[in-house]
Amino acid sequence: MTPEKLVREHTVYSCVMGSRAFGLATDDSDTDRRGVFLAPAPLFWGFEKPPTHIDGPAQEQFSWELERFLELALRSNPNVLECLHSPVVEHIDDTGRELLTLRDAFLSRRAHETFVRYATGQRRRLDADVRQHGKPRWKHAMHLLRLLGSCRDLLRTGELVIDAGADRERLLEVKRGEVPWERVETWMTRLAEEADAAATGSPLPSDPDRARVEDFLVRTRRASAG
Repeated sequence: MTPEKLVREHTVYSCVMGSRAFGLATDDSDTDRRGVFLAPAPLFWGFEKPPTHIDGPAQEQFSWELERFLELALRSNPNVLECLHSPVVEHIDDTGRELLTLRDAFLSRRAHETFVRYATGQRRRLDADVRQHGKPRWKHAMHLLRLLGSCRDLLRTGELVIDAGADRERLLEVKRGEVPWERVETWMTRLAEEADAAATGSPLPSDPDRARVEDFLVRTRRASAG
């Protein structure tokens, strides 16, 4: 079965991500699409396994096979967790709806480490841009600030909200390069410190509910074998 056919015929959930999901879209924003497909169980029975992810077939489209998606979500991968909370769902079937009921099963204090580690890597890239070019990639700086705020609020409340909300205009000012880099750095540092402080007393459990997620995977995979 071709990758394109897997996406077109076996997607259980697809959504819009990026600026359009974060409440930060402008007229020139791309439409980033992310999805989850369920490869039929018989495809795993031979030596050649189905792909764990597929880039395309449309531009700015990326999909994960269900098992890979669940693994990443259990590891608190920021991109995958946020995909589950997109406000712009384009396609969903019964399996996809059950997947969304599991959103809380993935949330744990592990998000502190993974979100901050991801943010640290992005911060290094921004700092390198400043050293080499005298300025950062402002769009990336905007998204990093939003991610850090989302992480802090997740740790404080136990709920993941990806919309920029009241910070929209401030973040768009960053994207347009209207905020001095020193102020942006200070904002990033403050958000990271607030996330660290929130992790200690977070209402989130220490670990995700792996057993609940695995039960869903086994039942879903078994059903696809028929």
